[in-house]
Amino acid sequence: MLDFSSLLLAAALSGTCLSITMLAIWFTAPRARFVLTVACGILVLVAHVVLFWQYTKEPNPWLCEAVLVLLSLGFLIICMSAMQYLGVGNHGRVVLPTLAAMAACATFTYLGFDGIGFQITYATVTALLAAIGTMFWMKGDHDRRILLVVSFLSGACGLSFALCGLVLLVHGQWILGAAPDNWAERLNSVVAVACMTGLGALTLSLHHLQAQIELKAETMTDPLTGLMNRRALSELYGDRSFGPFMAIAMFDLDHFKMTNDVFGHPVGDQVLCRFAAVIKKYGRTGVDAFRLGGEEFALVMSRVTPEKAHDWASRIGVAFGTEIVPTPRGPLRSSVSGGMGFGAADGRTLDEVLAEADAALYAAKRGGRNRVVVQKKAGQPDAGPTLRSA
Repeated sequence: MLDFSSLLLAAALSGTCLSITMLAIWFTAPRARFVLTVACGILVLVAHVVLFWQYTKEPNPWLCEAVLVLLSLGFLIICMSAMQYLGVGNHGRVVLPTLAAMAACATFTYLGFDGIGFQITYATVTALLAAIGTMFWMKGDHDRRILLVVSFLSGACGLSFALCGLVLLVHGQWILGAAPDNWAERLNSVVAVACMTGLGALTLSLHHLQAQIELKAETMTDPLTGLMNRRALSELYGDRSFGPFMAIAMFDLDHFKMTNDVFGHPVGDQVLCRFAAVIKKYGRTGVDAFRLGGEEFALVMSRVTPEKAHDWASRIGVAFGTEIVPTPRGPLRSSVSGGMGFGAADGRTLDEVLAEADAALYAAKRGGRNRVVVQKKAGQPDAGPTLRSA
């Protein structure tokens, strides 16, 4: 059976190999900054383990200070990596309390109350691990199976550190003079090695998952406007049944080919981006915007009446008509034509609603452009005026 020193050295070796693996992954994918942060945090913990092993052999007050500081600092960095991955901002909420706890720990240890210093550090680490587990439990919206395992491992590791502090507290060990050695410390060594190894392996899985998500987002996003593309429209709504409170507005920028020919493609790109910005400005829950290609756009609206959908599309046309793009030839105003397609009580497919919106769009162009048109059909709810000038 491994003794306490062997467990510490095994933890240091495991952590070193894990951090080297993560650094190698980060070098091949520099955008995955959270992997680099995890690797740095683990390296700090490896330094803590090595110094703690030395401290068990030759107790020294300054070595004790370093051991406790590195333990809190390592888990603080790992907590920050979790915030990076989950997109949680305001790191000060975690950094400032941890630094305050480290300062308190250093003060008590300097005064000779190293037992209190260990208790403060264990409480700090427990709080950091609890924060990691809570963030992954509450904030994660990707693969829940991986995220819940991260929460479980963080909680188990945090509990083992809490037990270490609780044992010192119950026995009133305010002054130690040496490294604490009890059943909780030995249990913590085993649990911490297992959990940190598991968390490291899961970090690699999270990196792979994030890479997949980013790749999928890139393939479903128009790089110029930042809107979703036609592929995303098919992915999101290809199998949907469009009910009576769903609608699609198709837009086509008026005389866009002439804009490119006269003002140049860079100006044309600015016009496209301006229209995309207008759509985003009017965005809300239940509204998804897409650039279908060229100067064609689509807006899918859910939980709206036909009248409200038509009014929404018309407002976008009006707002875009007020946009001015500066060019070497002078200010440029553009307009847009739109057509509406609606769902039905018995359900309609995406292709059916798009075909209706496309037909209405061409009717808008034939009718003089700069308007949003609704094709009137028997049995279709009244969507307001057939033409709405933008």
